Amino acid sequence: MRVHLACRRMSLREADILEYYLKNVPGVTAVKVFDRTQDAVIVYRADRAALVHSLAAFSFDKAETMDLVPDHTTRKLNREFEDKLSWTVIRRVISKLFFPLPVTTALAIYHSIKYIREGLSALLHGKLSVAVLDATAVTVSMVRGDFSTASSVMFMLRLGEILEDWTHKKSVADLAGAMSLNVDHVWLKTGETETLVPIGDIQAGDCVVVRTGSLIPLDGKVVSGESTLNTAALTGESLPRDVRSGDEVISGCVNMTGLLKVRTTKEFGESTVSKILDLVENSSMKKARTENFITRFARVYTPAVCYGALALAFVPPIVLLLMGQPARFGDWVYRALTFLVISCPCALVISIPLSFFGGIGGASACGILVKGSTYLEELARTGIVVFDKTGTLTQGTFKVVGIHPENGVTGDALVEAAALAESWSKHPISLSIKNAYGKDIDPSRVTDVQELGGHGVTAKVDGKTVAAGNARLMAKLGLTVPEITEPGTIVHVAMEGRYAGYLLIADVVKPHSAAAIKGLKQAGVRKTVMLTGDAEPVAKAVSAELGLDEYHAGLLPGDKVDQIETLLAAKRPKENLAFVGDGINDAPVLSRADVGIAMGALGSDAAIEAADVVLMDDDPAKIALAMRIARRTLRIVYQNIVFALAIKFACLVLGALGLASMWTAIFADVGVMVLAVLNATRALYTKDLAKKNVQ
Repeated sequence: MRVHLACRRMSLREADILEYYLKNVPGVTAVKVFDRTQDAVIVYRADRAALVHSLAAFSFDKAETMDLVPDHTTRKLNREFEDKLSWTVIRRVISKLFFPLPVTTALAIYHSIKYIREGLSALLHGKLSVAVLDATAVTVSMVRGDFSTASSVMFMLRLGEILEDWTHKKSVADLAGAMSLNVDHVWLKTGETETLVPIGDIQAGDCVVVRTGSLIPLDGKVVSGESTLNTAALTGESLPRDVRSGDEVISGCVNMTGLLKVRTTKEFGESTVSKILDLVENSSMKKARTENFITRFARVYTPAVCYGALALAFVPPIVLLLMGQPARFGDWVYRALTFLVISCPCALVISIPLSFFGGIGGASACGILVKGSTYLEELARTGIVVFDKTGTLTQGTFKVVGIHPENGVTGDALVEAAALAESWSKHPISLSIKNAYGKDIDPSRVTDVQELGGHGVTAKVDGKTVAAGNARLMAKLGLTVPEITEPGTIVHVAMEGRYAGYLLIADVVKPHSAAAIKGLKQAGVRKTVMLTGDAEPVAKAVSAELGLDEYHAGLLPGDKVDQIETLLAAKRPKENLAFVGDGINDAPVLSRADVGIAMGALGSDAAIEAADVVLMDDDPAKIALAMRIARRTLRIVYQNIVFALAIKFACLVLGALGLASMWTAIFADVGVMVLAVLNATRALYTKDLAKKNVQ
């Protein structure tokens, strides 16, 4: 649906407010506001009339009263980029077509002052930086009287500066936008009074009010109200989550439909959003091996080409003089300066970190937090993925998956008898039976409850004796049970001294686990392994259902570490091993693996601390997506390295032979840098990989 909104030009702020308002209208799944044309493209699932009604009720003044309307940084950056680029191109065209030669010469001299001053400043500080090489290119052209070339050189340099500045800022903005979780002020409720206070003043135990359209500012528990939360900023998924009084909520989710009062459980510095923001901000500090190689390469390469340029400027003329031929110092110095400009490694120094940063930003937009480019590189080289079973491949909660009544008892009667007998127990198996029953239990129907350790429970239900437990309990009662080979926990039920049947209880496999394993194989993973403390039959059944290559059952936490050591010893050269767990019970294994991946880490401090990669929801399919993003990023890095070095070495040879002009040098410097940066921006876009991952 495309809607035209106004007859006047919309400000950037108004576009931000409108986009934020529309995104929080129930049923709207995506919004794009075009501030220049006053148009909005809205994707929605709600009734069209309801959406039109919401648009009719919209006003900028009303929307401004929301607690948080974040600035759309990307829109501002795009507007600035368009304006700078347009003005630079228009100015260049006008000067070429309409200005006489003296004016263009004067403009060239004026604009050259900036580059020459920056170059001299770098030299005075003992740095042979990009600024020195840029100043060299401009100065050489002007000294030779070629002011047209000098103007063209500065035009190319300006275009490179604009593109580099926009690309870097956009990668930062996309990363921050994916994690746009900061709240500066919150509404503090004290008694009947609500006061807007800085978030840093909130203590654990305070009650804060979260209005519709606002972010949950701090981790806490809902004490009043019902609403639907949008967790997309954290998980990358748009599926909403319903909350009511008594539910735990975490910071960073958007309150979509109702007013909530939340009792905070953590201060801002300890909240989930604060830890995530720290992780994002520090991700650039942990450099990949490729980045470190480029840094070391530049330290050796730059002095080497400088000495090479000096040799090119003075050795050939001296040799020619000794041979009795004209030295042609001017030509050789020009060649040396051209050689020097060509040698600038800025294409590598700028594009490689930008590629990794773009990959990290693209991953974060999908709810995948990578703690640094080193882990992104390690993830790209992963060939073995090891899973913990419970909570990772399975849901981690018991569920009745089979009802098998016998001797004329109905399935409903079997479940009801077992649920009532287990009604006083808090054991997870008892809770799963009560969940399967699905009705309120009247305690007055149950009497004489006896829990028999290691056996089960007996009770009087409506005056009738009911026993629920394992085969040992049935044997104790003198009853014979059928031989059962199905994997899972068996709860036998007897009623009035007669065997009534059994319930099969198991940890249910997550809906996307099988597809996740298949996706990993397609992404290039050689082996998938499952480690679990469950019994052999259960592990074997889950492994067969998911198509895993290998499994190990009956493991204690210490045994898992030993098994990881064995797998690490058997892996191929230059192959990494990743372990996927919940980040709470698996911290030792996460830290021992080459790459530790924590799944379902919402609200889990241990997961964020222990893992190298954090998946903010519990969808195992995100692992394959993370690997695809990492491998694409690494491909882009290698493409830039090969492209930049090939062009530079070719141009260096041409420059040394006197076949390269200053224009060639500028292409090898600025042109290659622009192309490499444009290629690096591809790492920012992960929508195609996310769509492929869903299919």
